Amino acid sequence: MMKYYFDNNASCTIDPEVRSAMLPLLEQAYGNPSNNHWAGAPARKAVEQAREKVAEFLGAKPEEIVFTSGGSESNNLALKGAWYFQNRSRNKLVVSAIEHPSIIQPARFLERQGAELSIVGADGAGTVEFDCDEGLLLASIMHANNEVGTIQPIAEIAEQVKSCGGLMHVDACQSAGKITVNNLPADMITIAGHKLHAPKGIGALFVKSLTPIEPIIHGVNHEHGLRAGTESALLAVALGKACEVAQRKLSEIGKVEAMRDLLWQKLSAQLGDRVQLVGHPENRLPNTLSVSFLGKIGGDILAMCPDLAASTGAACHSGTATMTATQKAIGLSKEVAHGVVRLSLGHSNTEEEVSAVADMLIKAMEQ
Repeated sequence: MMKYYFDNNASCTIDPEVRSAMLPLLEQAYGNPSNNHWAGAPARKAVEQAREKVAEFLGAKPEEIVFTSGGSESNNLALKGAWYFQNRSRNKLVVSAIEHPSIIQPARFLERQGAELSIVGADGAGTVEFDCDEGLLLASIMHANNEVGTIQPIAEIAEQVKSCGGLMHVDACQSAGKITVNNLPADMITIAGHKLHAPKGIGALFVKSLTPIEPIIHGVNHEHGLRAGTESALLAVALGKACEVAQRKLSEIGKVEAMRDLLWQKLSAQLGDRVQLVGHPENRLPNTLSVSFLGKIGGDILAMCPDLAASTGAACHSGTATMTATQKAIGLSKEVAHGVVRLSLGHSNTEEEVSAVADMLIKAMEQ
C-alpha cells in the first residue's frame, strides 16, 4: 500500500547527499576533535568544514556558529545565555504568543528568575503584532510559524528591537530550507538539523560577533566557549551538507509551492465552504497548508487516512482536540481549531501524491 508523507514541518527524511556525507565519518575521523593527533585532526577538520557551510548558509562567519543538539537547545542558549550574561540593567524579554514551547518555556523560567516578560499577540492571519520599549534585553520572534506557516516581518521587528537597544533572536527552524535565512537582521539565529533533511540531534545557533551571552552547558571550552561537550563530527558534517543542499534547492521551492496550491485547489473545489484555509493566504511558507475541516475533528479525519502522515496543528500537540497556543493566539473558534490538519510538503512529493491525498481527505470528509 502506498504511503504518503506530508509532515515535513515535523521532521524530514535524511537527504541522500547528507547520508553519503555521513558514511565516511562512521569509519574515519573517529577521534576526539579536540585532540591534535592523527585520529583527532581529521575529526576537527570535518567539524570546521561543516561550520563553514552552516555559516555560508546563514550569511555568517564560521566563528559565529555554535553547534548544539538541536533547536530546543539553541533556543534555550539564546534566551538563558543573554539573561545570565547581562547585569540586570536591562530586564525585559519579549516573545510572541505563537512561539514554539522551546521559546515560551525558557521565557517563563526566566520570568521566575526575575525577568520582566512580555508576550505579544498575533492577528488572525498569524502575523505577530510586535511592540517593545526601553529596558528591552532580548526579543525572540520566530521567522515562520510551524503550525500555520505565516512568515513574520523580521526586518521591521528587528528595527524596533534595535531602536529599543535590545538583542534580537530569530527561531528559523521552520523557515530554513523553505525560504532564505541568509543575512537575517538578528543577533542570534536558531536552526535544527531534522527540519533540513539532516538527522535529529544536531542544530546550530548563530551568535553574532560580540553578542554577550553566557553558556548554559559548562565544562571544557568547546564551541568558542559557549557549549561544552565533545563535538560530533558525524552530526556536524550532516548539518553542514544539509545546509549546502538546502541552499541549492531553494531555487526549486516553487515546484513545492505549486503542489501545495494544487492540493488546496482540489480540496476547496470539492468541499467548498466545508473547508477553510488557516493562516496567511499569501505570506506563508511555500510548503505549508493548514486547513480546517469544519464540523469535524482533525484527528478523526487523519485516523480515516492511515496511509497519510500529517499533523493536527503542531506535531507535539497531536492526539487531542484541544486548541494549541497558536490557534488561541490567532483567535480561531473551537470549531475551526478542532478541524485543523496541517499538510507540509517537501521536494520529494509529487503531483500524483497530491491528487491521491486530496482524494483521500475528501473521501474521509464525505464519510
